[in-house]
Amino acid sequence: MDYNQIAKDIIQDVGGKENIISAVHCATRLRLRLRDYNKVDEPKLTDVDQVKGVFLANDQYQIILGSGTVNLVTDEVLKETGLGAGAAAPAEESNAQKGNPVMRFVKVLSDIFVPIIPAIVAGGLLMGLNNVLTASGLFVPGKSLIEIMPEFAGLASFINLCANAPFTFLPVLIGISATKKFGGNPYLGAAMGMIMVHPDLLNAYSLATAETVPSWNWFGLEVQSIGYQGTVLPVLVVSWILATIEKKLHKITPSWLDNLTTPLLSILVTAVLTFLFVGPIMRTAGDWLAYGLSWIYSTLGFVGGAIFGLLYAPITITGMHHSFTAIETQLIAAAETTGGSFIFPTASMNNVAQGAAVLAVLMTTKNDKLKSICSASGISALLGITEPAMFGITLKLKYPFYAAIIGSAVGSAWIAATHTLALAMGAAGLPGFISIAPQSWGNFFIGIALSMAVSFGLTWYFMKKHPEGADEKSSDKKGFSFKKNNKKETKEETSAAPTNATVDSEDKHAIHAPFNGTVKPISECKDGVFASKAMGDGIVMTPEDGNLYSPVDGEIMLIFPTKHAIGLKSDDGTELLIHVGMDTVNLEGKPFTTMVNQGDKIKAGQLLLKVDLKAIQDAGLSIETPVVITNAKPFTMVKEGPVKAGETVVTISE
Repeated sequence: MDYNQIAKDIIQDVGGKENIISAVHCATRLRLRLRDYNKVDEPKLTDVDQVKGVFLANDQYQIILGSGTVNLVTDEVLKETGLGAGAAAPAEESNAQKGNPVMRFVKVLSDIFVPIIPAIVAGGLLMGLNNVLTASGLFVPGKSLIEIMPEFAGLASFINLCANAPFTFLPVLIGISATKKFGGNPYLGAAMGMIMVHPDLLNAYSLATAETVPSWNWFGLEVQSIGYQGTVLPVLVVSWILATIEKKLHKITPSWLDNLTTPLLSILVTAVLTFLFVGPIMRTAGDWLAYGLSWIYSTLGFVGGAIFGLLYAPITITGMHHSFTAIETQLIAAAETTGGSFIFPTASMNNVAQGAAVLAVLMTTKNDKLKSICSASGISALLGITEPAMFGITLKLKYPFYAAIIGSAVGSAWIAATHTLALAMGAAGLPGFISIAPQSWGNFFIGIALSMAVSFGLTWYFMKKHPEGADEKSSDKKGFSFKKNNKKETKEETSAAPTNATVDSEDKHAIHAPFNGTVKPISECKDGVFASKAMGDGIVMTPEDGNLYSPVDGEIMLIFPTKHAIGLKSDDGTELLIHVGMDTVNLEGKPFTTMVNQGDKIKAGQLLLKVDLKAIQDAGLSIETPVVITNAKPFTMVKEGPVKAGETVVTISE
């Protein structure tokens, strides 16, 4: 697989490297901040090898590539663009100040924690492995594995060291990522993190049992010398202060002094503020936050668990789940007093519920393309990665999504009722048991079974109740519709729709006119991009009416979210893009009514789209409609000028 070529294709299809401000990735998605989102060629981007879906959220253009692939593609994108991970031009940072304050805060947390999640997850999984080795009564009543087999004691000690390191030195990791995000030098952030966990300080984990708390005397002022191992909020605020001081000093310090005095003063002033004010205040706030959430969760019991489980997937869609990392890390770091984290078990219930819903779709659908997507994304969700399942299947079909969140609520209610908590972070799904206290494994698996059974059963029921959503041979081709008056609407739409166009040839290599109108070579298109054939060769039509018919027998590969463009694949393998009008993406779908769904099988002459041409023209836009052959198949244009829909205008060379 050529990851460099995939990266180049992505860069080109999002408007070129000059349009990219920053590039980061999470477990499955490449997240791009762009200068102009209107420059994205979404149909072509969707066709790029390994791209499983695209969407815009939280001022980030997110491209789903899948676990493993996303890391390698992101590396190539960073190389091709010359950006560091998450780097942004200072002049562009103002863009991040727009929008909902809550979402801006969530995005900041996401940008900080996404790069360090692999280190935290690695530590969490190792911590789970250590739990298996040291848990009493797991294999033999009253004894741990290392007591039964002492030869494993040294290995368990080593694993424990490796597991604790990312949490013990968490301020260093956050210091690097957060200071970089706030525009400062990440290595100064690392140094500040090291100061906060220096071995000369009283270890934060020992604070509760310490007989006396050491302190410094600063000109008669007693300042406690306590470390910040495993904390989150203090280092976030400290990183912001450090970056702010550094940036201001860079502006006012003479260049010949800057390299010497700016790092010195930035670290010294920030360190003083940290131990004098910021650290103690934010440590208390972080403790209250962790204890408060644990108290609410424990007080509401299974009702609180059900509500959180029901909302977890919708929260994931917004990206706000990344903010949970800060809370969860605090809960796990203080597990001796909090008992552990309820967030990880809830995430596991959500993920397996999404996976079970997708597997139910797999077992009921007769659509081969849907089956191929389900098989991969369903297993991925069960193992902890839900984006392909949600964005590729359950959200599109809607009812499976509803079934999944109900299943998640049921499993999470059980988890809350039985006080099943995580002692570490890891893969939130079937493998998640390793992060759970061994004595709670039974309850964890019962929760998993409840989530999967409810989600699978409800999805199966709705798929059987609405077989048109699962069967590619359905006569109405409408897919799932979840309105109560579904049958009535379908009937009205069918009766109001014009009859299909009559095609003049059964030749599978023929491309028929999609409109009544005028056809000419695409080189005569008034839009320079299409005329240059940058998106592919083909024809351009000026329609006389608003009925767009299929030019081929084949399948709907893509319907653009704003409905102004449709991607088709003919039975002979020709891939077509029909782009109705110029710049019509800005009309947000208002002039368009789709008569088919993505994934539908279609016949030449079948009505695909109804277009309000007058609305497009009233908006001052061109109605010229390119029909582009996107996979470079050789062809012959057989008709030019006025045509009727269904007439052969192009033949593909065999």
